[in-house]
Amino acid sequence: MRRDRFLLAAALAALFSADFYFILLPKLQSRRHTAGDVCSCSNLSLPSLETLVRPQLSNWTRAPFPSRETSPDFDDGGSKLKRLFSQPLYNIQTPELKQEEKLLQLEQLIEYYRRKVSHWERHKKLYDEAASFTNVSLKEPKMTYDPDASWLKFHLGINRYALYSRDDPTILQLLWDMENMTIVSADYTQDEKALKGACDCTQVVKPSGHHLKLALKMHNFGKAMFKPMRQQRDEETPEDFFYFVDFQRHNAEIAAFHLDMILDFRRVPPVVGRRVNLTREVFQVAHNEDLRAVFFTSPANNTCFFAKCLYMCKTEYAVCGSPELLEGSLSAYLPGLTVAPRLSIPNPWKRSYTFAEREEWEVNPFFCDSIKQAYPYNSGNRLLNIIDMAIFDFLIGNMDRHHYEIFTKFGDEGLLLHLDNARGFGKHSHDEMSILAPLSQCCMIKHSTLLRLQLLARSDFRLSDVMRESLEKDPLRPVLTEPHLLALDRRLQKILRVVQRCVRRLGKDEVVTRDFIKPTATPQTATATKRSR
Repeated sequence: MRRDRFLLAAALAALFSADFYFILLPKLQSRRHTAGDVCSCSNLSLPSLETLVRPQLSNWTRAPFPSRETSPDFDDGGSKLKRLFSQPLYNIQTPELKQEEKLLQLEQLIEYYRRKVSHWERHKKLYDEAASFTNVSLKEPKMTYDPDASWLKFHLGINRYALYSRDDPTILQLLWDMENMTIVSADYTQDEKALKGACDCTQVVKPSGHHLKLALKMHNFGKAMFKPMRQQRDEETPEDFFYFVDFQRHNAEIAAFHLDMILDFRRVPPVVGRRVNLTREVFQVAHNEDLRAVFFTSPANNTCFFAKCLYMCKTEYAVCGSPELLEGSLSAYLPGLTVAPRLSIPNPWKRSYTFAEREEWEVNPFFCDSIKQAYPYNSGNRLLNIIDMAIFDFLIGNMDRHHYEIFTKFGDEGLLLHLDNARGFGKHSHDEMSILAPLSQCCMIKHSTLLRLQLLARSDFRLSDVMRESLEKDPLRPVLTEPHLLALDRRLQKILRVVQRCVRRLGKDEVVTRDFIKPTATPQTATATKRSR
C-alpha cells in the first residue's frame, strides 16, 4: 500500500514538473517580454508608435476641449488625456481636403445663414403685428448676425472623414457657447412636429417624438437639441425593460461624444451639459402654443412639462425642474437638410422591434457572408465603418442602432454619423455581446481602430482614466458613475478578445484591414441608391 502511494506521488510530481516546464514557464516568459506592448488579452502586438510619421501641420499638443484650461486650478501635469492626444497615432497627417470632400463651401453656408436671419425677421414682424393688435407687449430677444459664429465654423469644417478635425479650436468655443449663450427660442423638434400629436398607442416602438427633446435657439442663430434628465446617474435600466422602451439619458449623450472623440472617430456632433431654467429659458421663449400647453406646476411647486403624444400626455410621464432648473444635454445641430441632405439607411444588424421575433443575423452565424456580397458593403469602407459603429455601441451598451445616417454628397465613401446615443450607459453590470455581431461575424477591423483600442487598453492610457478626465470638463460632472467607467475597460478587453479569436482563425492579414480602401468598382451615389429602391 505504501509503495503504491509512493508511486502515485512520484507520478503526480513528474506530471506537475512537466506541466510547469513546458506550459506555464514559457507563458510567463512570454508575458514578461510583451507586457509593455501587448494587451493582456491579446496576441496582437501594438507596433512602436515612434515609427509613425509625425504630422507637419497639426498643432494638437493638448487634450481637446479643456474648458477650464486657463483657470488657476487646472493642471495638465499628470494628464493621461494630454499624453494620449500627443501620441503620433492621434497626430497622423491626413491628405489635404479637396473641395468635393468638404460638406459645404463658405458662400453656400453664408447664404444659408442669411436665409435663417430673414426667416427670423419675418416671424418677428408677424409677432409684433399680432402683439400690437392685441395690445400685448412682447419681450423680444436680441439676435446677433455673426459670420464668425462657432456653429457656422463647425458646419464649415465637416468633411467626408469626420465632423471636425482633431485640432479645431471651434469645437471648444461651440461647447462654451451652448453652455452659456442666451436661449431666445424653444420649440418641438421636427420629428415631434411631424407627429402632430397623433400617435398609435398599439405600436410597440413609439415614435421618437415622445422622448421629450426640444430645439433651442441661441442669440446668434445657433441651434441645439435639448434632452432633459430622465434618470438618476446611479440608476440602471430595469432588467425587464426591452431596449426599445428604455429611457433616453442625457448623460449618455454627453459621455458618447467624449468617447467618440477619444476613439478618434469624430462622428458624434458636439454635446455639452447645461442646467436650463424651464420657466425663463423654455416656457417664456416658446411661441408654440402646443408646447406652452404641456407646462404645469407640480404639487411640490416645481415647473414641469411632458411630451406632446397623446399616450404620454400624463403628468406622471413629465420631467420637472428643481424648482425651475433642469439639467440636460445640448447637442449641436448639423446643417439643415435643405443645404446638406442626409440619408437614413437601415442597419443590416438592426434588431427586431417586437417581443418575440428575431432578425436573420441573430440566428445565422454566416449572415455577414451575404452582407459582404451586397451593395454598398461589397466595396469601400462602408462595412468597416459599420464595425466601428458596433464597437462604439458595445462600449456604451447601446442596442438601439436601427438606422444610420450619411451625407448624400459624399456617397458611399462618406462617414457614418453616430447620432442618438441616449440609450447608452443603461447597464454597467451587463455586457451585451450581440452588439458586437458585425465584428464577430465579419472578422474585419480597421488597422487604425485596432491600434487605438490596444493603446487604450494599456495602463498608461487606460480608457476609464482618460474618459474620467475628459468628462471632468463638462459642467454636469460627474457625468458617469464609477461602475460605468470601469465597464468601459472590461468591454474593451472583450472586443480585443473577439479580434484575437478572428486572427487565430483567419490570420492577421485577413482580419486587420488598412484604412481608406479605394472602391473596387465605381460606386453609386447615395441618392442613386435611394432612387433604385
